[in-house]
Amino acid sequence: MDDCILLDAGSGGRASQRLISQCFRHHFANPLLDRMDDAALLPVSPAHDKPLAMSTDSYTVTPLFFPGGSIGTLAVHGTVNDVSMLGGDVRYLSCAFIIEEGLPLATLDRVAADMAAAAQEAGIQIVTGDTKVVQRGACDQLFINTTGIGHLLVQPEPSGHRARPGDAVLVSGAVGDHGLTIMGSREGLSFLTDVRSDSAPLNGLVRAVFAAAEAAGMPGEVHVLRDPTRGGLATTLNEIAEQSGVSIELDEQAIPVHEAVRNGCSFLGLDPLYLANEGKCLCIVPESLADTVLEAMRATPYGREAACIGTVGDERAGQVVLRTLIGGQRLLGMLEGAQLPRIC
Repeated sequence: MDDCILLDAGSGGRASQRLISQCFRHHFANPLLDRMDDAALLPVSPAHDKPLAMSTDSYTVTPLFFPGGSIGTLAVHGTVNDVSMLGGDVRYLSCAFIIEEGLPLATLDRVAADMAAAAQEAGIQIVTGDTKVVQRGACDQLFINTTGIGHLLVQPEPSGHRARPGDAVLVSGAVGDHGLTIMGSREGLSFLTDVRSDSAPLNGLVRAVFAAAEAAGMPGEVHVLRDPTRGGLATTLNEIAEQSGVSIELDEQAIPVHEAVRNGCSFLGLDPLYLANEGKCLCIVPESLADTVLEAMRATPYGREAACIGTVGDERAGQVVLRTLIGGQRLLGMLEGAQLPRIC
């Protein structure tokens, strides 16, 4: 690890993994943390039959407001989604604000209103929190931390370690919207006015997926759920491939990407598969369950563009391969560096 922390360490890619491994996991290692899922699985007393899922996240996005959302909506959606990815039925959030001296009260009020609306839509309550004000220059306007907790809906719970050869890889909708929206808003790119963040709560979609699996007589067979945030689809699938010791093959033609995002990425030299998403999830299930889960996703407000985009294999463990539009193959590695810092 370098002597100083660089922006790359917040990208969600290889640099982030190295920082977490060499610093935090080195000091904090324990069986709950070492699973390295989006949320932690907490054992409870014998009097309770359902373990808890818990996740925490900090939000430092700039600009604070952007088409399709704000730092306030992200602070709710991101943590709701992380708890949901472990199969948790999140009901309560805490929130903490670090506010730079001089922030207009109207700005903070607008952020709080966005958080309240997002929490109401997700069916959760913000029940405790903390506020700190720091001197000018000590932070960039406003940082927010949220923590969520909820009982598990299903066991065994989804985990990055549970992908199996023969599984199907599903995505709940088009990818790349959030990352490109933040870039367009930050840089004032007028040709990206048709692009909006996909920031959304996925707890309702996840409940629908579990209900469909149970109705099909396959409860507990939702092997993996992940939201591909920093580092995008490609980086998240690399994490899953490494955790499970499998290979993943994707069909480029099957991956949904909105035309405005595709065109914007082409112009800017970006790859939508590495751009952040804040309202999409990956779902890995046995092939025999894939159509049922897709139907359930598409019946929800945030899953209408759900698609089957690939399969899990065992030939090249830890690798993600893309079958390209022209019939070739391309190795999708994990993100190196930061395409765009401070996106969430």
